[in-house]
Amino acid sequence: MNNKLLALYGLKWNPFTPNVPTEALHVSPRLESFCWRVQHLAGEGGFALVTGAPGSGKSAALRILAASLATLRDVTVGVISRPQANIADFYREMGELFGVELRPHNRWGGAKILRQRWQAHIQTTLSRPVLLVDEAQEMQPAVLAELRLLASADLDSHILLTIVLAGDGRLAERLRSEEFLPLASRMRVRLAIERATPQDLQETLQLAIRQAGAPTLMTPEVIATICDHAQGNLRTLMIMAADLLDAAAQREARQIDETLFFETFAIPTPNTTKATARQRR
Repeated sequence: MNNKLLALYGLKWNPFTPNVPTEALHVSPRLESFCWRVQHLAGEGGFALVTGAPGSGKSAALRILAASLATLRDVTVGVISRPQANIADFYREMGELFGVELRPHNRWGGAKILRQRWQAHIQTTLSRPVLLVDEAQEMQPAVLAELRLLASADLDSHILLTIVLAGDGRLAERLRSEEFLPLASRMRVRLAIERATPQDLQETLQLAIRQAGAPTLMTPEVIATICDHAQGNLRTLMIMAADLLDAAAQREARQIDETLFFETFAIPTPNTTKATARQRR
């Protein structure tokens, strides 16, 4: 969205894009409790899990969690950017995240250096480094196993790392399999993001436009209508809202209302389709 369109509605940013500031993201009581528990988990180390359907808000939850962890003194947070990587690339990224030079072909040496770095961090800060992995359903089984083994020492009695995995139903399904039971049994904190209620979606949308600086951008009626049509999915909600904002800007409408909603998302009737086809001939 260009500056002209932002100025048209008095917006500080587009409230319907994924890159809004963290303070514009809605924090439910369940998410707030999850963040609090992970903050405490960082003192002891271990695994946490976020699951939910695509578009349910898992990535937003990780952003909120990362922001809450950033308020803690001496807590280091790393984010895996390529969950689909093989073991060699996994070690390359771990080395970069934790500031050590690793040789991917020397896995034993890499594990030793990383553990030494984490151990030094624990001794000086009394907290475990935190690793966030979004889209964890894409991780290769060998990498997940490597991560589990890497995160502890002394016959699993000394936890060196706090790891938060976030993924959709495929990750949950994998963790139910016999192969991943050793990992599933280590999950100490869990957050299952379920289908949002219309009330949850309304609070999310109202916060988004309020924080963007335009609390009256949408009428209460159209907010309720969008939330009723979003099927409980946060991504669907924001895509519909973004479409409406584009339509409003194109018409230079002063406010997004229900009339614009029905005009934007109206399904063409067969007669309308035929008339349009005749006009094109």
